[in-house]
This record gives sequence, structure tokens and C-alpha cells, in this order.
Amino acid sequence: MTAHEVARLLPSVSALRDRCRAMAVLEAILSPEWGDRYHSYDHRWAPGVELASMRDGSGDEYSVVFTPEGTYIRGFAHESPMSPYQADGPWPGVVDTVPQPLRGWVTEPAFCDEHGMPVVTACLWREPADEVWRTGEVEYPDDPDPDGANDLFRLLVAPEPLAAEAFREFAEDYYGEPLDPAALRHVYELRPLTEEIVTVLNSASTLADVAGDAAAAGYPVAG
Repeated sequence: MTAHEVARLLPSVSALRDRCRAMAVLEAILSPEWGDRYHSYDHRWAPGVELASMRDGSGDEYSVVFTPEGTYIRGFAHESPMSPYQADGPWPGVVDTVPQPLRGWVTEPAFCDEHGMPVVTACLWREPADEVWRTGEVEYPDDPDPDGANDLFRLLVAPEPLAAEAFREFAEDYYGEPLDPAALRHVYELRPLTEEIVTVLNSASTLADVAGDAAAAGYPVAG
């Protein structure tokens, strides 16, 4: 699966935003240490800008930027043959046609290395008037996962009603503990977070422990 297939499978912008918020809050419950989490969300990352991000701790990452001008997705797979470090710049076509209203995110310092080079192997975007997600015209190298999109975005493209189950499989493998499916679905549906839901998912955590992370994600908390 490449970014072109991802574009066909991604949900709407609003559904993608909600999924990213849910994953960030679930990881806040499961992992008190921010540095150990894959997913995070900041609904006030910049004025009018929300940011969902993923880092796997091994060099792969993505960023999803939600703005009034549209949504910009950047993915980076460090072992991809399309790595910008292979040719001192993004692979041809990956970011060349990002529309002007979103163009500034290509060179956003948070998404570039210390030399200002965009750290990207896969890129998608969607402006407010678009009815589909878009990508650049890319000639992919001969590789099973050329731009890393298959692993990077698998939780984002999981179809409903299987999205929560896909996250459960990921989290149980990563954290090594079984998760209550009903409690997980509660969070995936963005229902208000309660003390009971938090402790069912992680008996060592409390609602107070995750309230700050929930607020950062713009996630509702009971009471």
C-alpha cells in the first residue's frame, strides 16, 4: 500500500480527526510516560491549527495538520528507498504539487531536519472543497512498501467498525496487556471520559492522571 492507496481508504477529515484524538487519549491512559507513546494530539498546536502525530521510537513518524485551509499529512519511513536522505531531497512528486494554501507545511521546521530538508516519504492533503484525499504523481521504486505508507498509516485507514479492533491489536502487542473492548470502543466513539473507563483500561491510572492529555486533545471529560 502506497500513499495513493491510503488516499482512497482514509476517512473524512472530521472522522480522521476524531480517530487521532481517540488514539492519543487511549495511549495517555495506557502510558503515563509521554515518551513511550506512539500517538499524541494537540488541538492548540498553533493558532487555528491542530496536530496529530505518531512516532514509533525507531525513526518512523507521521504528522497530520488540521487547519482552516485544509489538512496536510506527512509520513516518514526511515528505511524507505524514497527517503530524502537517499537523494538529498524529497522523492520526485511526493510534495511537488502540494497546493499553495498548504505549501508552507512542507517546509515547516518541525517537519524538517536541522538543515531545513523536509523529512518525508509519503504525503497527502485535502482542501476544504475537495471530496477526496490527494497525493502527488509519484513513480514508485520497486519495493513492497516503497514510501512506508503501509505501516505508517494502517491504523488511520482501518475501516469502521474494525478501527477500534485494529488499535486494540496494536496496543495489546505494544503494551503487553489485554484491553477491554467495550472501554476501548467508548473512547473511540469520543464519549466523555470517566474514572471507570480509565481504570478499566489501566488500573494504575486515574482520570486526574490523564485529564491534561484529554484537554490537550480536546477530548470530553465527564463532569
